[in-house]
This record gives sequence, C-alpha cells and structure tokens, in this order.
Amino acid sequence: MWVDLAITLVKILFIIGITVGFFAPILTWVERKQSAIMQDRIGANRADILGFTAIGLFHCIADALKMFTKEDFIPQGANKILHTMRPIIAVVPAILTFAVVPFGGQYTIFDKEVNLVISDLDVGLLFVFAIASLATYGYVIAGWSSNNIWSLLGSMRTASQMISYEVTMGLTIVGVLMVYESMKLTTIGAIQEDFFKWGLFLQPLGFFMFLAASIAENKRIPFDNPEAESEIVAGYFTEYSGLKFGMFFMSEFIEMVTIGAIMTILFFGAWHIPFLTTTTLLSWFDFLGTTGSNILVMLIQVGVFFSKVVFFIWLQMTIRWTLPRFRYDQIMKLGWKIFLPFSLIWVVLTAGYLLYFDLLPVN
Repeated sequence: MWVDLAITLVKILFIIGITVGFFAPILTWVERKQSAIMQDRIGANRADILGFTAIGLFHCIADALKMFTKEDFIPQGANKILHTMRPIIAVVPAILTFAVVPFGGQYTIFDKEVNLVISDLDVGLLFVFAIASLATYGYVIAGWSSNNIWSLLGSMRTASQMISYEVTMGLTIVGVLMVYESMKLTTIGAIQEDFFKWGLFLQPLGFFMFLAASIAENKRIPFDNPEAESEIVAGYFTEYSGLKFGMFFMSEFIEMVTIGAIMTILFFGAWHIPFLTTTTLLSWFDFLGTTGSNILVMLIQVGVFFSKVVFFIWLQMTIRWTLPRFRYDQIMKLGWKIFLPFSLIWVVLTAGYLLYFDLLPVN
C-alpha cells in the first residue's frame, strides 16, 4: 500500500514538474524564438546574469519575477472572490487532465508492476473531455466578474467558440472509440504498438479535424477571437494583472502540452517507436537484468512520448505564427457548417466500414 502510494506521488510530482516547472516557463522563450526565426529577427536576448544571456533563456526568470512583483489590481465594481478564483480555475483543469493521460507503458521494476499513468480509468477519454469542458465556466466567470464590457464580450466569445468546437472534438473521438473499442487511454496507447494501427492511419480525417478543433479550444491564432487585441483589448483577462495575468498565460501553455499529449495518445502511436515493440527493446538490454532493462526501456519510451508532444507543440506554434486571425463569423461558420457535417459523415463512414467488413465487437 505504502509503495503504491509512493509511486503515485512520484508520478504526480513528475507531471506537475514537467508541465508547470518545465514546459510552462520554457515555452514562453520557445515561442518568442520561433516567431523571431520565422520573421527573420533575433528574438529575446536582453536578460542576462553576469553578462551571460544564455540565448535568451533568462527571460523565463525575468518574466516570472515580473509577474510576481507587479501590482495585483482589482477594478472597481468587480466581484473580488470570483475575480481572484478565476486564474486558479484556468490552471487546475489543464493540469488535472494529465491524471488519466499515460506517458509510458507498464514496466516491471524490482518485481513491482509500474504503470506510467496516475489514474488508469476505464473512461479516461470521457474524463479528459469532462475536465476540459469545465474551463468554459471559468472564462465566463472571468468576463462577468471583471465588470468590464470588453471582458464580458471576450468571455461570451470564448463560451460560444468552445461549445461549437467541443461538438466536433466529441464526434471525431467517436470514430477513435469505434476503431479501438475502448475509452481507456492506456489500452488505446498499447494497441498502437503496431505502427499500422496508429490513429493517424485509421482515422486520418479525424486527426486533422481534432487538431483544428483543439487549437480552437485553446483559443490560439487563427482562433483567438476571444482575446483579439485589435477588437476587444485583451478579452476576458483585460482586467487582470500580475500573478493572475501570468496564470492565464501559464494555463494556455499547459493546454498546449495537454493537446500534444492527447494527440499523441489517440493518433500518433503514444510512447511507441515505429516498428520497434517493447519486447524487442527489452531483449536488447537483457544483460542489464529485468529491472535494469525495464528502467532503460521506460526512459526511452517516456522520451519518445514527450518528443512527440514537443512536435505537436511546435506545430501549434507554427500555425500560430503563419495564419492570420479568422473573423468571428468565419470561426462559427467553420465550426457549424464545415467541421460538424464532415465529422458526422466521418462517423457514419467509419461505422459503415467496420460493419461491412464485420469488424465491430460481438458483445
């Protein structure tokens, strides 16, 4: 019991450390540098310690210090309790989603079976969508509690946009569920040990629609109308400053990691290396013993998983600095008149294919 509790605690600390402690701060620097490269600029390079700039990495520390030391301003007429709670509501669902996302397989370490997921729920995929949908309430609260018309407009845009694209996300997942016959993310990941059973090949249209809908859910360009600077100042977080303002940005970057992780699990082979099974990898390191070989394979597969996550983060950033912002009516039209019909058609085609070739489960 105590061993299981200790293992779970280590997994929780690892997830918090790699999302909040690593990805959230480092991605601020990565996005600046990537945009600079794409625009033929140098990018962040001013912050230094004793004359060392470390290619701009110290800007992460400078940003954190700036957020911590800035004044926490609450506008007159705002609901102080809700205004203060909202940034917390932004961060918690983004991190909580990782409770059911596996970042590796199952390994035997010191005669103990270790599964690299905090909570291996049978309805893990449903849990991800349930937690993600909670964020919508937070954005509405942020806009309403600020007592600012721009904030309210931004929150209403956010609510309508997230609801619109959650429908598409849900329907694209139906095809994945029919193919893999499970909502358990560890099972979906394990099946993709076979390279030709990757979701990218079994559900190609679902992959592209899920990616687009995920970016819309995260409100990044070209779907960033809820915080369009040229129209509504900064949208739902117009009246936020200091640490609260920083928490909104942190939640956005954590959500990018979450999107990358979900895309990797559902469509991109999870923690598996193409054409290399876990059994093959273990056989290569037999000379290290059972525990040694399992630890090494675990480290390799965790590295592979997060490498794929980094690829999807890079893809999101590339799209963000390539495409212009869509008009609000275009976003709604894309969601309801294009993505929704195509996702419904894709579900029917997937079901028809499985039925025609007698691939549906018997029970």
